[in-house]
Amino acid sequence: MEKIKLGSGGLAVSKICLGTMTFGEQNSEAEAHSQLDYALERGINFIDTAEMYPVMASAQTQGSTERYIGSWLKKSGKRGEVVLASKIAGPNARMHWIRNGKSDHDAVNIRAAVEDSLRRLQTGHIDLYQLHWPSRNLPIFGASVYQPQREHDCVAIEDTLAVLGKLIDEGKIGHIGVSNESSWGVCEYIKQAEMKGLPRIASIQNLYNLTARHFETSLLDETCHRENVGLLAYSPLAFGQLTAKYIDDPQARGRLTIFPAGWSPRYIRPATVEAARQYAALAREHGLTPAQLALAWCYTRWFVASTIIGATSVDQLRQNIDAHQITLSPELVAAVDAIHARVPNPGH
Repeated sequence: MEKIKLGSGGLAVSKICLGTMTFGEQNSEAEAHSQLDYALERGINFIDTAEMYPVMASAQTQGSTERYIGSWLKKSGKRGEVVLASKIAGPNARMHWIRNGKSDHDAVNIRAAVEDSLRRLQTGHIDLYQLHWPSRNLPIFGASVYQPQREHDCVAIEDTLAVLGKLIDEGKIGHIGVSNESSWGVCEYIKQAEMKGLPRIASIQNLYNLTARHFETSLLDETCHRENVGLLAYSPLAFGQLTAKYIDDPQARGRLTIFPAGWSPRYIRPATVEAARQYAALAREHGLTPAQLALAWCYTRWFVASTIIGATSVDQLRQNIDAHQITLSPELVAAVDAIHARVPNPGH
């Protein structure tokens, strides 16, 4: 498995990252351990988690994902072989069980989140620590329109960076990244870091898939390329919609049928379903499965540093990793772009 340097700090990660948000909800601890073992066997050294996982988020299961990874790290003794990434939640009143829903990115909350994650992960340091979503007003998770009337008090970016810098100095985290961010946010993090001698972000973990290519047209690809901030593409299969399993069987078992349909509406919009239908037909015309096309698309984009994949079984994980060997012909890429022109970014 090819490794790349993430950002300017020299963190070497595999081009595929194992996402773990199913651990503790759709996957048992034993199943989680099996996936981790298999991922390492296949050359994946990059594991991504978060304090709020698993999904769907709940008070009963919160932290289970990190605990499962921690028990695997202790059992396997392979902490030195993996790049471990986790994330601090931002403020969200609906997730009142995480620091009363007021998890702003200040010293108190960041330190509490890091210490709790380290305890659950049974490790002394986190290699890449990310801000799961901004504390400021920003349209995310399917919202697309910035609404200035929703402005509210939030922690200044330079203050957040200062806290993270102290945690780096203490050896508790190694590198930092953002998630669900905008071009302005990336630029501001970099500006404040350069002006004040604070740590520089190495990565941005944002949505990117065939139905959500906004990253390409929002100036983020240029911003991140010029500033050396690596994209960690999440949801490459659009919560399974791009596998076409829900098109073939609307009641197929998966996140979109197990969990309430309205919790992430971008994946079930009629335009998203129609785009998925067209991509599935295109894939089959070229002798690929819909999932292979969707994953190969992310794996082969020049601006994607690493693609975060999730699975609920080792066999599914194997298929997702195997898609890394697929190349896309110029004709197939042109056909993908033609569908995108007809149904642009319905899953954003």
